[in-house]
Amino acid sequence: MLIDTHCHLDAAEFDADREAVLVRARAAGVGALVVPAVERANFGAVSALCREYLECRAAYGIHPLFVDRARDEDLDALRRTLSQEPALAVGEIGLDRFVESRDDARQERFFVAQLEIAREAELPVILHVRRAIDLVLKHLRRIPVVGGIAHAFNGSRQQADAFIELGFKLGFGGAMTHPRALRIRELAATLPLDALVLETDAPDIPPEWLGRGRNEPAELPRIAAVLAQLRRLNTKEVAVATSCNARQTLPGLSVIRS
Repeated sequence: MLIDTHCHLDAAEFDADREAVLVRARAAGVGALVVPAVERANFGAVSALCREYLECRAAYGIHPLFVDRARDEDLDALRRTLSQEPALAVGEIGLDRFVESRDDARQERFFVAQLEIAREAELPVILHVRRAIDLVLKHLRRIPVVGGIAHAFNGSRQQADAFIELGFKLGFGGAMTHPRALRIRELAATLPLDALVLETDAPDIPPEWLGRGRNEPAELPRIAAVLAQLRRLNTKEVAVATSCNARQTLPGLSVIRS
């Protein structure tokens, strides 16, 4: 069984055919999907989706690109949601230094607050770390949590090792399938296999063969095959290892039978 550790199945891009998307995922051997919320406004949608589809598991958090419209009360709502709903992790949370129009201080304030919430709840975190890896690591060292996943990892080997030392797994997906993504492919090939998990970030980060098309969890087996090729393994070995890694860092996945 494959596990998609990052899939925004609640997104509007799936409104027309969400059931069919899941049918294709099941047929492709994807047995579990982690659906991270991005703001308080979609906590309810993520919760409802995960109640309706048993292979879906929720994480709740406020994404750094959504903090501009977040309020302090949303942090209280996050605490309540984590206490009332089954949750694998706090996420998607983190920092983003890629977009030009942003409030860095506000991002950091919400990130720190959510790390503290995760620590209180003894939950792992799902991290957004785009062009902000060193700063994310700085906060993780100051506010240690029980691990989690650095989603869409695109850093250096030294940064990868730092996450691993803190008990984190690294998420690899569609970006790894592009032949010109030399650094990501080198990391995917050489990092310890027990540090890697697979993801799609659907509907975003489409693999090379989709061009700019919509990504979906049924693409995960071909993404796994690319990782297997890079590591000179067979796809089954990669599927077993990455699924084991996902369950290790997100223990709530263990209740889903393979």
